[in-house]
Amino acid sequence: MLQFDEYKVKLNNLRPALDELGQALDLSAAARELEMLESESASEGFWDDLEKSQKATRRMNTLRGKLDSQKRRLTHWEDLLTLCEMGNEMEDESLVPELEEGYAKLETEMEEARLSTLLSGEYDNSNAILTIHAGAGGTEAQDWAQMLLRMYTRWAERHGFECKLADVTDGDEAGIKSATLIIEGENAYGYLKSEHGVHRLVRVSPFDANARRQTSFAALEVMPEIEDDNSVEIRPEDYEMQVYRSSGAGGQHINKTSSAVRLIHHATGIVVACQTERSQFQNKETCLKMLRSKLVELKMQQHAEKISDIKGVQLKIEWGSQIRSYVFMPYQLVKDNRTAFETSNVNGVMDGDLDGFINAYLTCSATGNWATK
Repeated sequence: MLQFDEYKVKLNNLRPALDELGQALDLSAAARELEMLESESASEGFWDDLEKSQKATRRMNTLRGKLDSQKRRLTHWEDLLTLCEMGNEMEDESLVPELEEGYAKLETEMEEARLSTLLSGEYDNSNAILTIHAGAGGTEAQDWAQMLLRMYTRWAERHGFECKLADVTDGDEAGIKSATLIIEGENAYGYLKSEHGVHRLVRVSPFDANARRQTSFAALEVMPEIEDDNSVEIRPEDYEMQVYRSSGAGGQHINKTSSAVRLIHHATGIVVACQTERSQFQNKETCLKMLRSKLVELKMQQHAEKISDIKGVQLKIEWGSQIRSYVFMPYQLVKDNRTAFETSNVNGVMDGDLDGFINAYLTCSATGNWATK
């Protein structure tokens, strides 16, 4: 039958791209690294160092996932080719919808994997630290900041990433003034670095009795979580540590003891806080990771050789330079100013469907074809 013959040709044409994808993902190197780590994990004394063994286990899981994903794509391709042959032999048109759906799914999976090959930055494979700040506008902006927090939490859940709310400051009447979210997973920072910037909301205010249209802003900072970087040294005398009682949910223990930690870096004025862990020690460790990430990011931006070189860097958020606009009224549209990617599915976006924006950003970064402003 013609339809099955057409798909057989399309699948055969797709196979070279599938093989090239495996090369671009450097799967042979991944397999060698996995074999080496598995050998090390079987050696005597490996599990005595808990931190090292946990890090190795996470890396092995990541490598297995990378290799298994390509195996699944190859198996999917073979299954579709078999489906074409069955359809031709049986002349069964009822198999066509299954074939069409399967082919479209394979193309999508290959595109997602291809985009992951664009993540070649030094820290792209790291966990991501997201900090959301409500802009001027009081309750409106604070409510918008909370909506963004939910949006990124939902995006992470969709992709199987783990989320940890490290710190949150509630709004005066509703929403939040700020929040820090740690998203853990392979390439979390590589994908989410596209979200760094000012986000603008236009809607009819639910807090205005006259139902007037309001514009609100919130800023998102995105940093890689950096655990080991010898280029930045943080000594105890470099920061002030403050402890306080947690204000969020967490049970009796977390709210009745001064387990929350805030670190203030003397040279740059950077402030980081964490209140969601049960112990003061755990919160301090998370704060140090966040502080190190901020300092490394600043150092990269300024090409500085010493921490003292970045003293006085202005960290003030400038409104009016939004990267993306979310319009709820008078029409529905979410548009990225940098890539020109847009969608009218506002509800989907607010429920974490951000892949279109992220993919467009990565593609523009690779090609240099940014939207004209």
